[in-house]
Amino acid sequence: MKKKIYLFCSQGMSTSMLARKMQEVADANNMPVIVEAHAHGTLDEKIKTEHPDVILLGPQVKYLYNETVEQFGDYGAPIEVISSEDYGVMDGAKVLKMALVALKNNKK
Repeated sequence: MKKKIYLFCSQGMSTSMLARKMQEVADANNMPVIVEAHAHGTLDEKIKTEHPDVILLGPQVKYLYNETVEQFGDYGAPIEVISSEDYGVMDGAKVLKMALVALKNNKK
């Protein structure tokens, strides 16, 4: 079953480029993941309906990290913030690796 890695930012726009790059890396390496970008305001709905396995926040909504963990930490998926550096250069491989490490560490 494919793991769902969802990126959330203010509107889901700029993050969609990074999600696309991450998906390209995953596809090229035959990794069973789905990477999507969404607006942070849809997080509650996405958790209830689509059950993401990893939640990544874009640097522009980093200030919502504590609130997001408070609200959705019990859901069980790791919640991480994408580094400004990796986001700035749209390093899909590095962010995908971060997400997979978070997923692996979450299972322990």
